[in-house]
Amino acid sequence: MLFSSVTFLYGFLPLTLALYFIIPQPKGSPTLRNALLLGASLVFYAWGEPFYVLLMLAQCFAAWAFGLGIEKWRGRRLGKALFALSCCVALSALLFFKYTDFVLANLRLQPLRLALPIGISFYTFQVLSYTIDLHRGEIQAQRSFLTLTTYIALFPQLIAGPIVRYASIEESLTRRSHSTEDFARGAERFLLGMAKKVLLANTLGQLAGLSRGQPNAVAAWTYLLAYTLHIYFDFSGYSDMAIGMGRMLGLRFPENFNYPYISRGVAEFWRRWHMTLGSWFRDYVYIPLGGNRVKPLRYCLNVMVVWALTGFWHGANWNYMIWGLYYGLFLLFEKFVLKGRQERWPRALQHLYGLLAVGLGFVLFDCARLADAGATYAALFGFTGGMSPAALYYLRSYALPLLIGILGATPLPAKLAKKLREKSPGAFTVLTLLALAVLLAIVTASLVDGSFNPFIYFQF
Repeated sequence: MLFSSVTFLYGFLPLTLALYFIIPQPKGSPTLRNALLLGASLVFYAWGEPFYVLLMLAQCFAAWAFGLGIEKWRGRRLGKALFALSCCVALSALLFFKYTDFVLANLRLQPLRLALPIGISFYTFQVLSYTIDLHRGEIQAQRSFLTLTTYIALFPQLIAGPIVRYASIEESLTRRSHSTEDFARGAERFLLGMAKKVLLANTLGQLAGLSRGQPNAVAAWTYLLAYTLHIYFDFSGYSDMAIGMGRMLGLRFPENFNYPYISRGVAEFWRRWHMTLGSWFRDYVYIPLGGNRVKPLRYCLNVMVVWALTGFWHGANWNYMIWGLYYGLFLLFEKFVLKGRQERWPRALQHLYGLLAVGLGFVLFDCARLADAGATYAALFGFTGGMSPAALYYLRSYALPLLIGILGATPLPAKLAKKLREKSPGAFTVLTLLALAVLLAIVTASLVDGSFNPFIYFQF
């Protein structure tokens, strides 16, 4: 089931919320509400994955059972063995479904044509974070299978994140409060995320599709701009919806984006983009490898290992692996060659450098074949022709959503909204409600008239 669907927006979500708040919460204990959320999450997942919901439940049971053993025998040989086994079990399904066909194809063997369970990369990382934190003694084992499974399977963040660590919502899983303000803020965040996805990401995705693969510079640069904005509004829109729904339910999910396109370099970009994935690799891979407190050659190895795994996590294709290594090399370039020199460049040049480096990386991310990426690079730099009437026509036709996308990817709208709120709170509230009502009407009309529009990160 898609967030950006009439079924979800006017059926599943309001019904779930209504039942959630009808169910009592005696003495602040949300056990009954957790049971409802788990049931709703399983229905949500089974809507599109009726078989793979059993796989997810098996992963949840394994995490729960191993967790009890890891805590009981922590620090002893049996506890360490259970920890290693739990990691193997959590990763086995991910590796099997995501990479078996890739390996067989590269061995020139007949692939199995396995359908990838939606969201398996995200919930696997949540299971691993729970197990690792438990092994380290940073959290206590969750003795309720219901509560732990609710955490792993929670529908707002189940499919495409953000990656929520158990430690960050452990308390609210067993005791949480609700307020009208939290619900209103959450609903506002959800609707803005929906508008990002339906009105901006989908439109910019159309332009990227029309311009992709065209052998001229205008089309290639239009594609680069459109796809760069498309993936941001698609993914950040999903994160906004997830965070908003979590807040409506009394849960605080971590932020996943912080205006990444205002970055002045690749290192800053990755501190602002998909922040929950970046922090996951930092805390569970990079720092255990030694981080930056090692000799330069070992530091380079640590960085490249992390980015190879980041590419590997994204998908079973060589373009993802090369995409990850591309960013690893860029980070090393900034540290050892630039050495912070770009900070002395004019600000406009710093932003241009950051955007160009990131945008060229997204070409690798989007192109399934390296030959297609090479053709796009050739077109970008003028090796295959300058322009075409069709490319100019598409650029003019989509000028408005491009402009809105560029402005929306900066903090400017939020700053203007803050100033208006401070200057006239009452008028701002009325205008906000009117704007949200208009957005809801437009989004609904787009969903009714539109077609299937999955999120990019559903494939991961």
